[in-house]
Amino acid sequence: MTKRLAILTPDPHDPRYTTRVTPPIDGYRALFDRLGVELAPHPWVLGPPKDVDGVLASLAWGYHFRLSDWEAMLAGWGDAPPLINAPDVLLWNTRKTYLLELAKAGVRIIPTETPRVSDAAAVAKAFERFETDEIVIKPLVSAGSNETFRVRREGPWPPLAKDRMIQPFLPSIATEGELSLFFFDGVFSHGAAKAAAAGDFRVQPQFGGRFTPYRPDAEALELAHRVLSAAPQDLAYARIDMLRDMDGQLSLMELEAIEPDLYFAYAPDAGDAFGRAVLRRL
Repeated sequence: MTKRLAILTPDPHDPRYTTRVTPPIDGYRALFDRLGVELAPHPWVLGPPKDVDGVLASLAWGYHFRLSDWEAMLAGWGDAPPLINAPDVLLWNTRKTYLLELAKAGVRIIPTETPRVSDAAAVAKAFERFETDEIVIKPLVSAGSNETFRVRREGPWPPLAKDRMIQPFLPSIATEGELSLFFFDGVFSHGAAKAAAAGDFRVQPQFGGRFTPYRPDAEALELAHRVLSAAPQDLAYARIDMLRDMDGQLSLMELEAIEPDLYFAYAPDAGDAFGRAVLRRL
């Protein structure tokens, strides 16, 4: 009998995603067709799907705009078909406070403050702690650089907001770039370097980011394996983003275990290792 895999997709009524989601759905469908698996798109806002063998969260875009709905769905997943990665892992990965937990477990992260409110005192404290004249402020739950600001000491400062994280701005984002390593069932697959355009700090293509294949060295692989070892469970898929800090050492920027772009164009097997990792979880 053919296996059926649901893939969580955005709210079909959200205009931010309606024209963008079809190409990646088609890509995932082609990948799983090669492996003999039927793929069924399912808007995540409808809750867990039924009558499938498993559920993949890889296109659950927009969850950060409906956070309470997203967290309620994961918390109440219960006896629904298995979610890959697991619901409790996705809950943990939703808020970037997980970085502080990984740091306590011995992972080198970009220095991070997580004030409940990003008021003037919190911003001033961050400038002093990081010993820098530039910082980055972004939400603890975000995607695609939404509400992410690069701030200089002399201002202007962004509006006060709750649940923000503050990190030093690292110039390596525009030179060596953000380094992404992709692991499927704990095994390295491929890498990508994403450098911001001159004068910017965001690496996404819509902001002029430049992507190139990346072959990680021993330092990058060691950091990535330390991250995976400190994560709460074995992950079927993970993207580990790192950046070189002011001391010249690679530090974790983010662990993406929900809906990362996996850059299959850079994978030597076009993503088959990812597909097999998913099938092993069904």
